[in-house]
Amino acid sequence: MKATIQKTVLLVLLTIICVPVYSNISNDTIPANTEAQRAERLINRLEEIKNMDRSTLTPAEKRELRKEVKTIKTELKAAKGGVYLSVGAIIIIILLLILLL
Repeated sequence: MKATIQKTVLLVLLTIICVPVYSNISNDTIPANTEAQRAERLINRLEEIKNMDRSTLTPAEKRELRKEVKTIKTELKAAKGGVYLSVGAIIIIILLLILLL
């Protein structure tokens, strides 16, 4: 009796940890060439801002340019993508490292 309860609890815990979450997946996929074109336009805009003569601008216009540069840089970082690990994956990796080492 005790062994079946332990197995059931273990099964429930593993199911909770290992179930993938699909809440952020959308069906609207953007082709890679569109993303590359968008990134190229953003890089070109950064170059334009960099080559611009900012000495004639007012402080408000300079502030607007700084905000624009920040948003462009964050968009470019987001477009690069990355590797994301879930909490369950991190726990499993840590447990495997402890067991193997």
